[in-house]
Amino acid sequence: MTHTNCTQVTEFSLAGFTEDPVTQVNLFLLFLLTYLVTILGNLGIIILIRASPHLHSPMYYFLGNLAFVDLSFSTIITPKMLVDLMSEKNNIAYAGCVAQVFLFQLFGITECFLLASMAYDRYVAICHPLLYPTVMSPKCCFQLVTGSYLVGLTNGMGQTISMSTLSFCSSSTIDLFYCDISPLISLSTSNTTLSHIILTTAASLFGVSSILVILLSYVAIIVTILSINSAEGKHKAFSTCTSHLTTVSVFYGASFFMYLFPSSDSSRGTDKWAVVLYTVVTPMLNPLIYSLRNKEVKEALRKLFK
Repeated sequence: MTHTNCTQVTEFSLAGFTEDPVTQVNLFLLFLLTYLVTILGNLGIIILIRASPHLHSPMYYFLGNLAFVDLSFSTIITPKMLVDLMSEKNNIAYAGCVAQVFLFQLFGITECFLLASMAYDRYVAICHPLLYPTVMSPKCCFQLVTGSYLVGLTNGMGQTISMSTLSFCSSSTIDLFYCDISPLISLSTSNTTLSHIILTTAASLFGVSSILVILLSYVAIIVTILSINSAEGKHKAFSTCTSHLTTVSVFYGASFFMYLFPSSDSSRGTDKWAVVLYTVVTPMLNPLIYSLRNKEVKEALRKLFK
C-alpha cells in the first residue's frame, strides 16, 4: 500500500515499564546491578580463559566467545534502558533503532550457533573421544566460531533490510523497552509481506537448525552415556555437559516464552518481564553457571588469585 501523505517518523517512543517514579528508581537500581554483574562476570570469564593455559581448549574457546556475545548482547539493550528509566521521554532516533535491531539480531543468532557449536564439541568429546583432538582442531574451532558470527551478521543484515522497507506514519510508540523487528512490523503502516517472509525464513533457517544440532548432539550423548557400565563413568561423562545444558535451557526457555506465546493486552506486563529474562538476566547468568558448576573454572580461579 502506498501512503502518499505519509511523513516518515524520525524517532520512536519506547513504552518502558511504568510511569511510577519510585518503581522506576527501584528498577534502575536492579537493572544497574544486573548489568554490572554481567560486565564483571563475562569480562572475568574472558580474562580467566586467556590467563589460564589449561583452559586453552575448544570448549573454553567457545565459552570465551559466548561471554563476549553475552556482554555485547546486554550492552545493546541495558544502558539505553537505564537512561530511559531516569528520563521523562523515552525516545530513540530512527537510526538508533535501526542499529539496535541490527546488533540485537546479529548477536542473538550468533549465540544460538555458538551454543550449537558447544553442543557439537560435547558430542565429539563424549561419543568419539579418540577422534576429539583431530576433529576439534584449532582450525575447526575457528571455522565454527567464524561461521556463527557470519550467520549472525547475515541475519542482522536481513532484518535491517526488512526494517528499511517499512513505513511508520500513524504511530511511533513501541510497546517495549528496546527496538525489535517484531513490534516494528506490527507498528508499520506499509505492506509488511516482505518483512514477514524475511522474519519467518530467518527463524526457520537459523533458529530451527541451531536447535536441531543441539537436540541431535544430546540424543547421541545420552545414548552413549547410557551405554557406559559404571555409575561413576556415567556421572563423569554427564558432568562435562551440565553447565552447557543449563545455559541452553535458560537461553532457549526464555526465548521460547518470548517469541512463541502470543501477546495480549492482559499479558503485556508478563511479556515484558519475559523479554527482560531473555535480554538482561540470561547474559548475567551464563558466567555464573560456568563458574559455579565447572571444576576447571573454579580451579583456574583459585590459581589466579593465589
